[in-house]
Amino acid sequence: MKPPLVYHEAYSAPLPSSHRFPMAKFRELERCLFDCGLADSSQMHRPLPVPRRWLELVHQRAYHEAFARDRLDRQAQRRIGLPATTPLVRRTWIAVGGTLLTARLALRHGLACHLAGGTHHAFPDFGSGFCIFNDLAVCARVLIEQDGLRRVLVVDLDVHQGDATALIFSGDERVFTFSAHAASNFPSRKQVSDLDLSLRDGLEDWDYLQTIGDHLPELLDRQRPQLVLYNAGVDPHRDDRLGRLCLTNLGLLQRDHLVLDACLRRGIPVASVIGGGYDAMIPLVKRHALVFRAAADQARLHGL
Repeated sequence: MKPPLVYHEAYSAPLPSSHRFPMAKFRELERCLFDCGLADSSQMHRPLPVPRRWLELVHQRAYHEAFARDRLDRQAQRRIGLPATTPLVRRTWIAVGGTLLTARLALRHGLACHLAGGTHHAFPDFGSGFCIFNDLAVCARVLIEQDGLRRVLVVDLDVHQGDATALIFSGDERVFTFSAHAASNFPSRKQVSDLDLSLRDGLEDWDYLQTIGDHLPELLDRQRPQLVLYNAGVDPHRDDRLGRLCLTNLGLLQRDHLVLDACLRRGIPVASVIGGGYDAMIPLVKRHALVFRAAADQARLHGL
């Protein structure tokens, strides 16, 4: 069986053509996956917006209402870096629902992939770095508070530290946060994850993969999570505009295989989100497609 995929056409909300966030990548990623045979209609699942009561397990009502009604002050808007248009507000609520749906599909099938998600710079009362609501944090909280999970592991391999996720779950033993990121990159003020790997600028495939491989299997064995939420950001790529590492496409693909295989061989369900990536549209979309290729391979390998 091919892994379930989660997507909504609202993900590519319109932005000004000069905006540096590549909002069209979600639409182009869906097209790419169908064109290269990594997706078919039987795999696709369409999410609903996250209910407010679930969003408020992480985010303060005053914040999400101010965002939805375009009442954030100028500094708060500038910190997010995205305009609070009606289509963007809608896609933001739906995308959080999409990550939650992906996680529930992973718990049912062993593996599932979201064609969005990874907004790990969104704090309970403010957004930052193109992140408005923290989909991974909301997802973990809902699965614990509503679905009865007792142990969730967040594996964040975006080039930027998952700072807000780390802060949200600081002191919460039910969620373990693991972030491997470029030490000198955004955010300038790091938070403290349960495990942080601060990587030097220019790190290439072999050393990067060895570093992840030296930590992840032992971490899985020690924590024994019931679910892994995997942020497969592609901004560690050597050509990424906002990254400072030097991975190749092959290195990213091997990374995704490493993470998915380490989870699945232990019987741990894993839900992936695409995280960050900043480059020209065609190469960027091809990079984001790598985790879906790895997921298809691993689903076959493990008989999912």
